[in-house]
Amino acid sequence: MAAPLMAACDAGSGGSHGDGKTVTLTVMYKNNELTKEHVAGFEAKNPGIKIDLIEYDGTRLNAMLASNEPPDFVRGAAVGSASGNAQKLATNLDPYLDKSSVLKKDDLLPANDSFRWDGKQIGQGPYYGIVKDWSQDATLWYNQALFAEAKIKMLSTTEPISYDELLEIGKKLTKKTGGKTQVYGLGVEWAWNLWAPISMMIVQQGGLLYNTDQTETDMTTPQAVRALRWYVEFARAGVGPTSLDPAPDGADLSLFLAQRMAITQDGYWYGGNFAKESDAVRNSIAMAPAPVMGDKRISPTYAGWGAYIPAKAKHKDEAWKLMEYFMAGPPSEERAKSGWGIPALKSQLSLMPQQLAYQKQVYQTQQAELQYAGQLPDSPYVGAAGAWNPVLDKHLQRAIKNEITVEAAGKAITDDMNKLLKQGKDQIG
Repeated sequence: MAAPLMAACDAGSGGSHGDGKTVTLTVMYKNNELTKEHVAGFEAKNPGIKIDLIEYDGTRLNAMLASNEPPDFVRGAAVGSASGNAQKLATNLDPYLDKSSVLKKDDLLPANDSFRWDGKQIGQGPYYGIVKDWSQDATLWYNQALFAEAKIKMLSTTEPISYDELLEIGKKLTKKTGGKTQVYGLGVEWAWNLWAPISMMIVQQGGLLYNTDQTETDMTTPQAVRALRWYVEFARAGVGPTSLDPAPDGADLSLFLAQRMAITQDGYWYGGNFAKESDAVRNSIAMAPAPVMGDKRISPTYAGWGAYIPAKAKHKDEAWKLMEYFMAGPPSEERAKSGWGIPALKSQLSLMPQQLAYQKQVYQTQQAELQYAGQLPDSPYVGAAGAWNPVLDKHLQRAIKNEITVEAAGKAITDDMNKLLKQGKDQIG
């Protein structure tokens, strides 16, 4: 949430209609995810419930929450949910999960654990949301034809490469002519997220992003400085787009499809882009495990989009019916079969597409990767990527341009983020 909003958290069910009248469920979601067909399917199965679908808008949502008139069902990410849970904005879903015949705790994959909150930290305690689908977003996709052309050994589809090795390979794959880049060796989706991959690098080295009570960060530790230095070296080497050399459309995909990028760091969902491409494209791509920096192998999701039921929702029981339908019913099966994300339920893993040759390889790599899923650190006092990314980008740029050292960038990031963390702590209490 953009601003702290206090609300009472009701851990039980509520909002049922008992007068036989139709209940209108206010839902805030993206209409390309919760589609007209999904709405029609739900209403057909639940004739006493109608859905009023509002296109997701963070500003409007905050206004609705602040006025104590929230939607009944809201799109939200598991990663970054600590802030909203600390403000008691979401309903404890455990009473519903304990009674449900279609959504069971033992069927939920680890991405859902980022929606758990025990009053102090994520990863344990009750569930306050359910993931619709997810990806381990640090995995690698690479163009085998570009590797062969450069006479470079293909990445392993079973064993992770180190970040240092990855950067060296990226340099070798990069092609420049007349000062212009013809082929980028490696893309890291710089414009999308810096906080999550840098946090992952720190955790992989056994480091900590926050102190014990998550009120402060220290980006001057050896683990943090090593992660920041990697990004500075990546940018200085010109092996991939950055905020100083942005991709044409702010993302790697167009470059990757045009064979102007050899490796891109994206999750399993990325494979959905290739199903309708030519055989030439599909036969040249492969997926590799997430790289490692240190001895602790972790391959987390950077978001884990799903839904929660606001604590002050008027129709919680009906919202739960939509949760069951959307997360375990036909829409979830449709998503699982599409290849646009890993299902959130263990029981649906077998639905992931394996018809095409590249899908079979991706499926095998992804199944092996699941055991390394874990949670990124999430402080309740600061938004995740939204708060961190501008600060990281600002000071990384200064280091890239040699205005400051990497160590000084770490100190500046620490100072800026600790101010934000203190503000968040003071507001929430």
